[in-house]
Amino acid sequence: MSSAKQLKVVWITGASRGIGEVLAKQFANLDAKLILSARNEAELERVKNELKGKYAPEDVKVLPLDLASGEESLKHVVEQAVSLFPGDGVDYLVHNAAYERPKSKATDATEEILKTTFDVNVFGTITLTKLVAPHMLNQGGGHFVVISSAAGKVSSSGQAIYSASKHALHGYFHSLRSEFCQKGIKVTVVCPGPIETSNGTGASTSEDKKSPEKHVSSERCAELTIIAASHNLKEAWISHQPVLLVMYIVQYMPSLGFWLMDKVGGKRVEVAGKKGNTYSWKLLFGEKTKTN
Repeated sequence: MSSAKQLKVVWITGASRGIGEVLAKQFANLDAKLILSARNEAELERVKNELKGKYAPEDVKVLPLDLASGEESLKHVVEQAVSLFPGDGVDYLVHNAAYERPKSKATDATEEILKTTFDVNVFGTITLTKLVAPHMLNQGGGHFVVISSAAGKVSSSGQAIYSASKHALHGYFHSLRSEFCQKGIKVTVVCPGPIETSNGTGASTSEDKKSPEKHVSSERCAELTIIAASHNLKEAWISHQPVLLVMYIVQYMPSLGFWLMDKVGGKRVEVAGKKGNTYSWKLLFGEKTKTN
């Protein structure tokens, strides 16, 4: 962010690892007051103790959170969050927590996977937003930063359920922004492509380090996310080529984009399902992915 004074209180979900952990470190360096949430309290404590900043690690708050726990449970968590820094409330809520399973065909997803994915990625995230928004409105405004995915912009073969959950977030949060922007509510939706994280997790459409696709580092992704939010961008895409090019084609030349998607859709699931193989968007441009 351009000014530490603007940060005030930043609440990050999914802060125990991956992009969430890196965001916590970068916000701490900017002297934000932090609330860290995830299901794993021990990992949150580890992240907290590694932070450095004006309020870190001593004044960093750890608040365990399970997005699939239901509205009553989330209501209790929100009541705690808005009171952790008396008089400050919550200025930024970074929705980073997400659930993603290995690639599979659209028809192969079990009811359990479908329910878990939407409970965390959609229902829990929306419910938490509904509960926090009134507090933000009462304090004169607030900012929701939503870590979506390239799969939220481009329907991704092999990730039908995950992609559907991210598309749902785009619909909800862009509607929320339009309804409340004149009352001080801001929304930034961030769409990362393949991300390289230290522990192999994160908001990514491909985490396999054997993939020939070039991954954006989690540090750079977090940096660009903070820049996007500080400039109040409504949406930001973060990726290397050729993924970024595919996103632009689908956005601005959808007929061509859908043709490309259909051309390689089945191959993506087939190749990704074989041990030691990872599908690359480079298939779109006539390059073969190495198989083992």
